[in-house]
Amino acid sequence: MGRNILHVDMNAFYASVECQRRPELRQKPVAVCGDPEARHGIVLTANYVAKPRGVKTGMAIWQAKQVCPELVVLPADMGEYIRFSKMAREIYEKYTDRIEPFGLDESWLDVTGSVGLFGSAVSIAEEISERIKFELGITASIGVSDNKITAKLGSDYKKPDAITRIERDNYKEIVYPLPASDLLYVGPATERKLRGVGIYTIGQLAEASPKLLEYKLGKMGLVLHTFANGLDVSPVQRSDHIRAIKSVGNSATTPRDLVSDDDVRLMLYLLAESVASRMRELASKCTVVEVAVRDTELHWYCRQKKLAVPTCSSAEIAEVAFDLFRRSYPWTLPVRSIGVRGAELVDATIGIQTSLFDNDRRRSAWEQIDVAVDRLQQRYGYMSVRRAITMSDPALGCINPKDDHTVHPIGYFAG
Repeated sequence: MGRNILHVDMNAFYASVECQRRPELRQKPVAVCGDPEARHGIVLTANYVAKPRGVKTGMAIWQAKQVCPELVVLPADMGEYIRFSKMAREIYEKYTDRIEPFGLDESWLDVTGSVGLFGSAVSIAEEISERIKFELGITASIGVSDNKITAKLGSDYKKPDAITRIERDNYKEIVYPLPASDLLYVGPATERKLRGVGIYTIGQLAEASPKLLEYKLGKMGLVLHTFANGLDVSPVQRSDHIRAIKSVGNSATTPRDLVSDDDVRLMLYLLAESVASRMRELASKCTVVEVAVRDTELHWYCRQKKLAVPTCSSAEIAEVAFDLFRRSYPWTLPVRSIGVRGAELVDATIGIQTSLFDNDRRRSAWEQIDVAVDRLQQRYGYMSVRRAITMSDPALGCINPKDDHTVHPIGYFAG
């Protein structure tokens, strides 16, 4: 028996919640934005009055005001959005215990075992849609299919307040003409590579040679080929399922733009400290290090590297991330925000094959220093012991780039 999967996407979620709380705004263009004082002044979401006027997610507030001068700008209220998300989940739980969230505003629901009680998957989607409108005062678009990937395509197909069924009988008709970028996991970089071989639509991706896709995109090319053909067997997790943590990351929008390698290196050390500390709390080490950068025009760059030996050393993670940055970032623009992630975590107690060439003793020593620093900071506070390099710049917590000096290796300062 085939599965019955729903993907529920609450429309323009943050803005819809704000308009529900303030009915006088419903007919006005509204955008929920980050805090400009903290350099987070971008549009997080806009309502369906603002979107046709050119307001888009990710725009700077000043850009949004340029295209829509009458735009009502509101600060985000995450506590309220979480409350609405929980209320939506309570509705879903009336129909199934297989609920997998995809952010606050989206969830997959497996209602295969519920159709005998509540009717067809489309009937269940209609009930959920009506209950969200009646009980929450907002709308949702819902995709109905036999797998998660296609169900998400369905929820994206018509907005707002729509239900779209996509199954074998109408799959090619609806999905094949859609841009390849509409498919989950096809980001800007992947889209550019697909365009380079003449693939613009999901239909062209579905009919492309798997060997060509594997050559251009690696294993992910084969995965995307499968998804484009409407084939996905990944399960919707139960509501009580605890997902294994596979990565730990931290990022920051900096108080000022980063304009040099020194700026970046010092921020990477600060971020790597928190990432490594969290991994030690999880008794884990990472086997992949990733660095993500956003420039002042809000373009994202992301690079990662597989490690020869798992690590939870903040110094090693920072240096690998910095090396990735130097190799890949062209410095055409200053850096606005930066992040570090340790991925593909493994048990910290797992045995490793030591190398004749890697300095394993040095890695172990730095990990022990990190553990000692963790204990001191937990007992006496973060300011009690910090890297000496952080004392040079109160704004960034790192060396002032105007001072041409570098501390290597990075030492600690006991305050």
